[in-house]
Amino acid sequence: MKTSTKRTILAAAISSACLLTAMPSYAEGSFTANASATSNYIWRGLTQTTNEAAVQGGIDYAHESGFYAGTWASNVSYASDDIYSYEHDVYFGYSGESDGIAYDFGYLYYNYDAEAEFDFAEIYGSVGMGGVSVTVYLLAHTEADEAEGQDFGFGQAYYASFDYTTEILNGTELTLHAGYHSGDFVEAFNFGDGETDSYADYGVSIAKDGFSFAVTGTNLDDVGADALDNDELKFTVAYSVDFEL
Repeated sequence: MKTSTKRTILAAAISSACLLTAMPSYAEGSFTANASATSNYIWRGLTQTTNEAAVQGGIDYAHESGFYAGTWASNVSYASDDIYSYEHDVYFGYSGESDGIAYDFGYLYYNYDAEAEFDFAEIYGSVGMGGVSVTVYLLAHTEADEAEGQDFGFGQAYYASFDYTTEILNGTELTLHAGYHSGDFVEAFNFGDGETDSYADYGVSIAKDGFSFAVTGTNLDDVGADALDNDELKFTVAYSVDFEL
């Protein structure tokens, strides 16, 4: 995901956060759709497409009360011969603002090819003021089997991120990001090496009128020859568009 809604490629590339964009109300709520194309699908600093392009899209519903729900999908690939081909997310939550402090919390389910047997879900919460936001995701449950010594229980893996966004140059948005991912499930889902159960990621991006450019990286060491290169800086260009339904 992934955060969010992944409704913009900036969210996918930098933090995957599930933030709703308010639209005119329809029967006390609104439906929007989104579509994007990106040169690389980056999730928490890691490529989800072996550094290849992705086409993504989803549908969101937002109620004037603050409740929202949506679904989002993207192609994925972690190796040339693996069984993963898509990611399909379903999420719902509640967001609002009080005394200048924005908040957002909810539930996010990540669905992959049935053969992978690695679907999982997270609960998340975010608070922000001005251009600063702090978000935490906690592992809720997963269909993946634990190996000996692993714990995939509730809250046994987490992702925490800090983001700062400010406007520059006639409406262009600059975003700075730092995150930290930790837990046995992090190792099992992302690396499978029996060792790497935590890492940090960081990024900077600029976005305007649906276009975005991001530079992201991690503190991971070189793990040898593969198509992921998650120890290297990644440069992502993307375009996204929203539609009112």
